[in-house]
Amino acid sequence: MRKKKWLLNLLALIIGVIHILPFYILCTSSFKAADDLSSKWVPPGYAYWQNFISAWQEANLGRTFINNSVITFVAEVLVILLGSIAAYPLARNKTKWNKFIYTLFISCLIIPPLTILVPLYKVMVDIGGVNHFWGIILLHVTFYLPITIFLYTGFINSIPAELDEAAMIDGAGRFSLFYRIILPLLTPITATVIILTGVQIWNDFSFSVFFLQKPDTRTITVALSAFFGRFNNNIGWVAAGSLLGAIPITFVYLFLQRYFIQGMASGAVKG
Repeated sequence: MRKKKWLLNLLALIIGVIHILPFYILCTSSFKAADDLSSKWVPPGYAYWQNFISAWQEANLGRTFINNSVITFVAEVLVILLGSIAAYPLARNKTKWNKFIYTLFISCLIIPPLTILVPLYKVMVDIGGVNHFWGIILLHVTFYLPITIFLYTGFINSIPAELDEAAMIDGAGRFSLFYRIILPLLTPITATVIILTGVQIWNDFSFSVFFLQKPDTRTITVALSAFFGRFNNNIGWVAAGSLLGAIPITFVYLFLQRYFIQGMASGAVKG
């Protein structure tokens, strides 16, 4: 038993180190001057803050932070509302039709978004969604609804159906029942959805680089990618900009982390 526990602790340590190393390299690179040719593993004996100033100014990070915030917030609100509303009848009414719809949603998870990029781009051009926030928000909501419905359905399955029956006996309608009783109980899984999908939307590059091409609509990742070119690679600027870009989503995670594991366990295991 002790040997097994020791091996598990060692495995956890190795996994932790693997995840920490990229962040360590990011930090060391962000505080090094461009003419510092020392190894990326060696931390600098100084703090070169000009990288952060240059990244902020050259990438226009002030504007991109606003763009990211608008896209992520609106997409998250829509994903949470639509996902929870769709999951409730799927979890409570186990009809053949609902099972088919649920299976259809889950099957969408196996489709890599980039495999349909060409027809997707054509559709976005036809509807005028390129270089507009509503277009990229529509894409994010579409692609993150399946995993959201999967998590919400599993979590609602863990809520006793007798709670619904008691509320309806007291005169509550379906919509009142959902918004006043069920929705407040979904806080743990909602936090999980915010973290899982919010991080992906905030850090999105593959969609943003194609559908947000105008400078005033660029997101953080697209703006920072401009520092990599054929004749120059400003590693320090990219590292500094990446650290700045990670700050908002890190605070969101720290605020919601107490709900994260609870929501994942209930939504995935009990579902």
